Amino acid sequence: MPAPQKDGPRANRDIRGVRDVQLIDDTGLNRGVVAFFDALALAEEAGLDLVEIAPNSVPPVCKLLDYGRFRFNEQKKQNEARKRQKTVEVKEIKLRPGIDKHDYDTKMKSVQRFFEEGDKVKVTLRFRGREMAHQDIGLRLLERVKTETAEIAKVESEPMLEGRQMIMILAPR
Repeated sequence: MPAPQKDGPRANRDIRGVRDVQLIDDTGLNRGVVAFFDALALAEEAGLDLVEIAPNSVPPVCKLLDYGRFRFNEQKKQNEARKRQKTVEVKEIKLRPGIDKHDYDTKMKSVQRFFEEGDKVKVTLRFRGREMAHQDIGLRLLERVKTETAEIAKVESEPMLEGRQMIMILAPR
């Protein structure tokens, strides 16, 4: 039964099938190509671990360092990167072809706020009953939305009709 694969770089006796290694000591000085067992002895002598940094190079690059601290710092970097990461959400604004001016202005304020937060906006225009016969009114409304948000947003997908809805997706600039 093969040994379970560990995540992260190999260290000390986990490094197998290697005769020579390119050694970098704990101060960052390149020691050159050294026999694997000599490098392991140097690591034990210094009270550190021999960690494989670049396994695909010939010979593999190994470094003398404290493996526990190394793993801790790597985990810390990953957590910091995850914290800074922003997921882009798609917010939806629903309109009707016969929307009044004040209602339209209120919806546009919401759209503005969504773009300031860095989210995409899906503008959905729903047609009911006889409104389907006047799709040009809905198209003009979506064109108006597009021109009013031109400075802060770019059109990701042009207005298109899907059943009884006309949909347009806008993304922040």
